[in-house]
Amino acid sequence: MLDFHRADLARLAARDRLRGLAPQRGRDFASNDYLGLASHPRLAAAIADAVAEGVPVGSGGSRLLRGNHPEHEALEAEAAAFFGAEASLYFSSGYTANATLLATLPQRGDLIVHDALVHASMHEGMKLSRAQSVAAAHNDPAAFEDAIRAWRTQGGKGTAWIAVESLYSMDGDTAPLAELMAVAERHDAMLIVDEAHATGVFGERGQGLATPGERVVTLHTCGKALGCEGALVAGPAIVRDYLVNRGRGFIFSTAPSPLMARGVREALRILADEPERRTALHERIALAGERLAKQGALANGTPIMPLILHDNGRTMRAAEALQVRGFDIRGIRPPTVPVGAARLRLSITLNVEEADILALDQALNEVLA
Repeated sequence: MLDFHRADLARLAARDRLRGLAPQRGRDFASNDYLGLASHPRLAAAIADAVAEGVPVGSGGSRLLRGNHPEHEALEAEAAAFFGAEASLYFSSGYTANATLLATLPQRGDLIVHDALVHASMHEGMKLSRAQSVAAAHNDPAAFEDAIRAWRTQGGKGTAWIAVESLYSMDGDTAPLAELMAVAERHDAMLIVDEAHATGVFGERGQGLATPGERVVTLHTCGKALGCEGALVAGPAIVRDYLVNRGRGFIFSTAPSPLMARGVREALRILADEPERRTALHERIALAGERLAKQGALANGTPIMPLILHDNGRTMRAAEALQVRGFDIRGIRPPTVPVGAARLRLSITLNVEEADILALDQALNEVLA
């Protein structure tokens, strides 16, 4: 019994790809808590106030049953205004939200053209979708347009959906959203933008990189720069209504905790009230880019700086050596990244000081020598 599973784990171990859970330890160069909000006292106070007011810990059911709470609706109204959208909808996780979007919005006879490097959650949604899907070369607007044109030439008559991330979680580069929007407008297509790693970090108020509009749907995770949990889908009101009626990942899931909805509301307010956090983060990003690029890290002006070491074993040994030196850095291996592209994913957050970045520079120089 379970012989296949034992053998599969043994095969992963033989290729230096066996995963395991490790505790937090050392200086934070691994998390997505870019603005350091996860431990912000205002979030703790907001949750404490909500508990004192009698807001329940659990929702008690799905949103369509008894799980719909005023905190959910208050968050969704504030989030829609914050992100400049007609409406928003709160999900329990970014994975569920992305999968539900791609499984629900594109219909039979439609086409999904997705960037070759989109998140696994988007792929999960496309597996469940009735629409045809095709990959386009990473960050190449012409490839997206060519895919749509080829589909039309072959008789495609439905809606084309372009699915991308605004900031890619493993390479740390940003999508050419203006050019992709132009493609969408030329072909009457819809644009779905996963803003998971851009929310809170980019934009005048931390609203992300995408420009709202009638053909744009954005996803903003709440567990990264917002320091909480869950995800918000923002876009035209009809998108919200359709997901409430047809989105199985929303309909059949227990609603998120109303306490967490209160926390996300407070996080959005912190973004508006404390722009100096984004300024400080970008200063740290600039310093890290200057120093760590000399060690081989890819610096794109974002918090994510991959240092590609190619070999799985070398990557994990380097990560362990850095952890011993007091740096929480994790190795990333296939299938999360392509074969031969194993890397140290260096993440810059406000949980570290400039001195920590300089110390990491020195540690990398020793470990990679």
